[in-house]
Amino acid sequence: MPAPPVAHHTSSKMRRKVAPAADPDAPDSSEKLDLLLLSSAVCNGEDLGPFVRKAFASGKPDTLLQHLRHFSRSKESEIEEVCRAHFEDFIRAVDDLRSLLSDVDSLKSALSHSNARLQSVAGPLLASLDSFIETRNVSRNAALALDAAGACARTADLCCRANAHLQAANFYLALKCLDALERDHLHDCPSSTFRRMLEKQIPAIRAHIERKINKEFGDWLVQIRVESRNLGQVAIGQASAARQREEELRIKQRQAEEQSRLSLRDCIYTLEEEEDEDPTVGHGDEPNDKLGAFGFDLTPLYRAYHINQTLGFQDRFKQYYFENRKLQLTSDFQVSSMTPFLESHQQFFAQIAGFFIVEDRILRTGGGLISKLEVENLWDIAVSKMCSVLEDQFSRMQTANHLLLIKDYVSLLGVTLRRYGYPVDPLLDVLSKHRDKYHELLLSDCRKLITDALTADKFEQMLMKKEYEYSMNVLSFQLQSSDIIPAFPYVAPFSSTVPDCCRIVRSFIEDSVSFLSYGGQLDFYDVVKKYLDRLLTEVLDSSLVKLINSSVHGVSQAMQVAANMAVMQRACDFFFRHAAQLSGLPLRMAERTRRQFPLKTARDAAEEHLAGLLKAKVDDFMLLTENINWMSDDHPPSGNEYANEVLIYLETLVSTAQQILPAEVLVRVLHGILTHISEKIVGVFLGDSVKKFNGSAVMGIDVDIKLFESFADNQAHLFEDSDSGLNQLRGALSEARQLVNLLMSNHPENFLNPVIREKNYNALDYKKVVIISEKFRDGSERLFGSFGTRGLKQNPKKKSLDALIRRLKDVS
Repeated sequence: MPAPPVAHHTSSKMRRKVAPAADPDAPDSSEKLDLLLLSSAVCNGEDLGPFVRKAFASGKPDTLLQHLRHFSRSKESEIEEVCRAHFEDFIRAVDDLRSLLSDVDSLKSALSHSNARLQSVAGPLLASLDSFIETRNVSRNAALALDAAGACARTADLCCRANAHLQAANFYLALKCLDALERDHLHDCPSSTFRRMLEKQIPAIRAHIERKINKEFGDWLVQIRVESRNLGQVAIGQASAARQREEELRIKQRQAEEQSRLSLRDCIYTLEEEEDEDPTVGHGDEPNDKLGAFGFDLTPLYRAYHINQTLGFQDRFKQYYFENRKLQLTSDFQVSSMTPFLESHQQFFAQIAGFFIVEDRILRTGGGLISKLEVENLWDIAVSKMCSVLEDQFSRMQTANHLLLIKDYVSLLGVTLRRYGYPVDPLLDVLSKHRDKYHELLLSDCRKLITDALTADKFEQMLMKKEYEYSMNVLSFQLQSSDIIPAFPYVAPFSSTVPDCCRIVRSFIEDSVSFLSYGGQLDFYDVVKKYLDRLLTEVLDSSLVKLINSSVHGVSQAMQVAANMAVMQRACDFFFRHAAQLSGLPLRMAERTRRQFPLKTARDAAEEHLAGLLKAKVDDFMLLTENINWMSDDHPPSGNEYANEVLIYLETLVSTAQQILPAEVLVRVLHGILTHISEKIVGVFLGDSVKKFNGSAVMGIDVDIKLFESFADNQAHLFEDSDSGLNQLRGALSEARQLVNLLMSNHPENFLNPVIREKNYNALDYKKVVIISEKFRDGSERLFGSFGTRGLKQNPKKKSLDALIRRLKDVS
């Protein structure tokens, strides 16, 4: 079916919808409505599918076909009218085109003729113009070529210089050439090939320079670790040498003070302190002055920093440097578990010391490569780690000498780094914190050494054959009793245990002072004195007491120990003086704080043990009192047998003891023995073996006591003050003497007089006097006996004594 005609005045966007014309012959009702709808759909270009489906669904396709034919017929008349109207216009247009075609042919002929004439006239002119233009272009191209060649020559020359600087490793000058190429030649380069080459090679050369300089910097980082360790060891070694010089200066100062104290006015001395110069600190501003002596070369670092500044990577390089150095420091903190810290601690601390010596130098001369705050942060990290390592290692160590070795090196590290302005107080605090542990370990070590020394003692006087032996064993501890050097061979009054123990104690003092010195505490004598007191009282004194109680059996051994204790008293004075000197305390101040003898317990135990052995010997002789005839008519004029035996023993004892025992010790021992003899004599009177005695027996005891008193008088050479000494020894026999005097008195009732008793009988006890007086009988049983004949006259002395006994019984 043909499409319906389209109206002439439809818009460009949308066609105008045309309503179908109504056919008068069309059917009515529903068919008419269907026809109208179909016509409308066809005119509007709508889909006719619904109409077709409806027709087939209703079974009336013929009706639909009929409607379509009807619509087609209605449009044929319209088509005819339109065609008739346009045909006339077409005829007129064809006529106009034919007229235009004739005009065009005329114009074409005129143009062809004009062109022929123009070509004939302008041909020679155009040939001349072409020749001129070609010549001018050649001249211009030649000038441009010359300019381009000159520019390329200058660029090539600059490139050659850049290559020469690269080959000579003058990276800064090479970079300057590259900057000039990029700034002045790259954009104006006439050769595109040359320009592309420069655009490609300039970044590549800069990258090459960056790689080379960073490689040099990396090699320097590796090398500086070894150099830092060597530098740290040298710096700490110089601090140790300076400390040694200070110690020597202190020794001279102490000697000068001692001479001044002894009023040696004719001794002229001067103390000169050499200025300690640090070779690790240069006097110039260059990176390498005196530091170069240790291989401490900062040139690669500063070169790399300068090149990175030139490349514009200054901040990146500073960060890169800080991070790498921080990583190096962190790796330096690693403590190998395979190597004992005692063997590796010097390298550990020397590495850290060298690291911060280098950083201090870079901080001062690096031109801002690293800031003070960054160095302080690194130091805080290092101090924290070193303190942690020290805490851990000190907690594991069980040997005092190991702690001392590490402490000494750490203190030297502190001295070294303090000179560069680094705060080292936390390290010193860790050392102070382990002060007690160190001294406990030191006391334990000394206890073992002292025990071994005492165990090895043979209780024999020490023989010295040479003067150096005397100096080593006597003078070095100020044990001499005289300033005169004795003749050799020399037999000392002490055994080998005395100098052995002195050496142990002196070593303890020196180790204690060494641990406490250079630890931030200036006055540490009180601390040294405290631990020295503990060593002497808790260790040496108790060990000596244990030795005396367990290993000393004979009189000779006990006498040797007592002699040793007397010498140790002088040694103890030396110990405290030595501690004061090493602590830097004047001797006059140390003497003000002098305390009592710290080995007093051992000294008393030694003397008591010796006295006990001697008393036991005396007791053996006192058994001879059983042979005394207590009711004899005559008394022995030369004393009883026991007294003579005791005297022989005492005289032998004195002759032997005064060669080894000091006088004051011998006096104390003799005083104890004589006191014991006096008590034994009184005990014999009190004992059950004596039922009764007479005046002859008392007179015999009086002779015995006079013998002992004569022996005491013969010891006057032992005393500086003979009168007081004699009175002291005689006083040991006072109880026996006063008892005999009372028994021999014609007026025993005077004992009841307080004044007379206090003056003459103050050592007597009431009860003992009563018991002994009751045993007193006259030899004839007539003078003092109460059982005689009633017609005989009673002895007045017996009467007085009986009255005394009754009065004493009443008092008691």
